[in-house]
Amino acid sequence: MPASETKTAEGLRARRGRETRAAILKAAERVFAEGGLDGARTDAITAAAGVNKALLYYYFRSKDALYSAVIEALYEEFYRREMAVLSGEDCVRSTLLRFVTTHFDFIAARPYYPPLFQRLLVAGGRPLERLGRKYLVPLSRKLVKLIERGVRRGELRPADSHHTALSLVALTVFYFSAAPVVKIIRHVDPYERAQLARRKQEVLDFIRYGLFRNPEARLP
Repeated sequence: MPASETKTAEGLRARRGRETRAAILKAAERVFAEGGLDGARTDAITAAAGVNKALLYYYFRSKDALYSAVIEALYEEFYRREMAVLSGEDCVRSTLLRFVTTHFDFIAARPYYPPLFQRLLVAGGRPLERLGRKYLVPLSRKLVKLIERGVRRGELRPADSHHTALSLVALTVFYFSAAPVVKIIRHVDPYERAQLARRKQEVLDFIRYGLFRNPEARLP
């Protein structure tokens, strides 16, 4: 086989491999969110992904390894997106609003993320500690420094930077974590587009008027 054809075939195999792995991760995200690690069945995952069980174990050595890969992929993507926001040099107010918007949009597009995150918190132990140290600690430090810079510059009102960081995250996290309760109380789907748009605007306005020194000032 000519070298060009060999490279083409290798490229196709590599692409199919990436697609297969991604399909397994996507299917596993839903199954793990619904049943947890113990309740999830590999048969359900392979059926949803449209692959055989051998391929699941080819790409992931075990159900535990697959679960870890699902969680890691979510954390890694969230970390990459938010670190890009926090590493910018724009005004603090604009950066804070982009940070919250990115966080909100990330979870809104991934309805299985909240139950996965809650299960991880409840389980605790080494997996949570490892992921926290690898992804959440660096992000938290960046966010705290951003808030402190905003207070020094007079963009933000004086506030405890650590508690403010927690509050900024909680404004988004609680809405999605409590989505089943919100649905019962308000008789609406919290993930419906209009509800998401309204909630995000309310969160951003809450931050403007609760944290910005001049909430009506135009952002650069």
